[in-house]
Amino acid sequence: MATVTELRYYPVKGCAGVAAAQAELTRAGLAHDRAFMVVDEEGVFRSQRRDPVLATVRPTVAEDGRSLTLAAPGTEPVSVPVDTGGPRREVRLFGAPFFGIDQGEEAADWLSGVLGARSRLVRVPPEHDRVTDGLVPGTSGYADSCAVHLVSHSSLEYFNELSGTPPLPMDRFRPNVVVDGWSEPHTEDLARRIEVGGAELGYAKLAIRCAVTMVDQSHGTKAGPEPLRTLARYRRAAAGGVAFGSKFAVLRPGTLRVGDELAVGAWGPSEL
Repeated sequence: MATVTELRYYPVKGCAGVAAAQAELTRAGLAHDRAFMVVDEEGVFRSQRRDPVLATVRPTVAEDGRSLTLAAPGTEPVSVPVDTGGPRREVRLFGAPFFGIDQGEEAADWLSGVLGARSRLVRVPPEHDRVTDGLVPGTSGYADSCAVHLVSHSSLEYFNELSGTPPLPMDRFRPNVVVDGWSEPHTEDLARRIEVGGAELGYAKLAIRCAVTMVDQSHGTKAGPEPLRTLARYRRAAAGGVAFGSKFAVLRPGTLRVGDELAVGAWGPSEL
């Protein structure tokens, strides 16, 4: 039986994650996941692809969701009230237009200092109604695509065996849910319906990996060429790119806990 060994959400897209022993799973993913996003002055999202130092920014959302604290090495933390009712501004994520609520000058100045470039912080508006793609449609905040990214320990172990380099940690892949107990690597690619913690997940698609996986998440520096070099040898997706882990839509919300067992209700073929 497979069980949940890690839960992690990323309050600010591109920044460090927050480990949790228990988390509410909403239609848009783990509570607070990618609810905020850093953008440039034109509203285009910032990513570790171009700003790897984002990985060193550690956000903390208050339990009631009303305040956000940002911390980073070498600078004083800043705490700001979360604005969910302010004016909407257009932002762009991979060229697609969305709206965000600007979180004010204090957060903007702090992020601009850390990143060395003018930046602002926006939050997903309450009326955000994004529809994500894949075999099972769903919704999400400012995630790259689907609500939940799930990876198994066996997949990472197999990758590290093949790479012939020092083992990579799981945080290189920035998952939401980490699972142990599946003996075969990439079993997550085959699970079509998963019940866990009273919630239900529906398989959407493979997680196609990008240059963010080459960023050392502890130091916010590029440390390539792994894992993309090794993944290119054995994980090329039929639709293009290299895959590691799978993306899921939330069919039924619930409460997830580390230690929860996963029950797979339907299986399907690999999309590789």
